[in-house]
Amino acid sequence: MKQGLGLNMIFDLVRRQIPSAGAGGSSAAPKPAPAATAHHAQQPAPARIVLQAAGLLLSLLWALPAVAQSVSQFSKMAPGQPPPPWRITGLPGSSKPVTKFEVVALDGERVLRVTTDKSYGAAIHDLEPGLMAPGTKLRWRWRLDQPLLDTDLNRRNGDDSPLKVCAMFDLPLQSIPLIERGKLSIAGSKAGGKLPSATLCYVWDHLLPVGTELNNAFSQQIRFIIMASGERNLKEWISQERDLTQDFLRLFVDQTKTVPPLLAIAVGADADNTQATSVGYVGDISLSAATTPVPAKP
Repeated sequence: MKQGLGLNMIFDLVRRQIPSAGAGGSSAAPKPAPAATAHHAQQPAPARIVLQAAGLLLSLLWALPAVAQSVSQFSKMAPGQPPPPWRITGLPGSSKPVTKFEVVALDGERVLRVTTDKSYGAAIHDLEPGLMAPGTKLRWRWRLDQPLLDTDLNRRNGDDSPLKVCAMFDLPLQSIPLIERGKLSIAGSKAGGKLPSATLCYVWDHLLPVGTELNNAFSQQIRFIIMASGERNLKEWISQERDLTQDFLRLFVDQTKTVPPLLAIAVGADADNTQATSVGYVGDISLSAATTPVPAKP
């Protein structure tokens, strides 16, 4: 069965292929990438941009297979590239190297080592699409040994992360702004498949303070929460736990009042914009639904 990329990979490929005004400029109020300023001899620039984006999305379209409902644990894997249902993705047709994802032994346990070198990539774990129970927790632990020093997620030319853990959702098209919806709907109408249409990423950043929430500099369908920042905790394991349903509803409140089906969990890292290198590690990732307490007996 044909496989493709997650939403963040799709939109990053789109913005790397489609020129835009001020591509290296500031994005203090993150919003979708502006339309290209160059004119085409036969097509208006906005129409050409939508068609280009649709073509890219169509080439990355993926059908939803029946896959695992839980996240496969790195601690139980043999050393080397993580096996299916994990899959490693880069930028198709690009000469940029792919970020390396390898299961290694560290501190007596097997974990995922994530290494960037002017690269881009993600390890994606498809899930059986389904609705999460309110209060579903996403848990993981991570460690950063070599940070990226020149990142700035508010700017397109600084849009890199040494570590991020992401959740990808199937948000209905009618909830999505027109420009973003156009890219998705044209591709979907041609192939009849499904695309993840909203991505929430928990990021280890170097510049922004912990707790910062912002949109991706290129697409408002990718939204970030800064979970760790700076160099204070380098080479230390940090455990994280988030209420995934609560975070999604808060960050996507402008588009929906309900949580759509969860499609995949991903680990990502990229240093292609800052042309740097980083090394980090991610331990087991788990999803657990909230439970309703049993009433005490009288």
